[in-house]
Amino acid sequence: MPDYRRAWHPGGTYFFTVNLLQRNGNDLLTRHIDLLRDTVRSVRQRHPFVIHGWVVLPDHLHCVIELPLDDADFATRWRLIKMGVSKALPRTERLSEVRANRGERGIWQRRYWEHLIRDEADFRAHMDYVHINPVKHGLVACVQDWPYSTFHHLVAQGVYPLDWAGGGVASLGYPD
Repeated sequence: MPDYRRAWHPGGTYFFTVNLLQRNGNDLLTRHIDLLRDTVRSVRQRHPFVIHGWVVLPDHLHCVIELPLDDADFATRWRLIKMGVSKALPRTERLSEVRANRGERGIWQRRYWEHLIRDEADFRAHMDYVHINPVKHGLVACVQDWPYSTFHHLVAQGVYPLDWAGGGVASLGYPD
């Protein structure tokens, strides 16, 4: 069995990528955006965390979150978010024999990508990556046109100008 090494740091700020199991052409996350938002809100009430940046694309999401000072348990939060969304959706997905035998749903990839933010430059780079992602994937031409993101909230706070990355992905040095 693989040994997944996780960076458990109480009070840490983390970048996450969480994917649906079936990615191509799957719009489940944006189609059920209210369910995802309600589930995250519910989990945050029981297991607090600060959302610095979040973007939901049709088949995956990215976020930068900060845990409380005495808490390093991001795994429980993701388990509850995934489980909450899965339980609320009708069982229409195709299940492999392995998943069916384990009583699992065929909605989420089992694992997720996590990165412990090291410093302010790392934080800024990951926040930018979160918000440019819809442009990077060709879903919109401008960051401000994507509705499923914390970008507009951060514009209102003065963190980003509304026309940030107006030149698209190439203007920030990200590959197309």
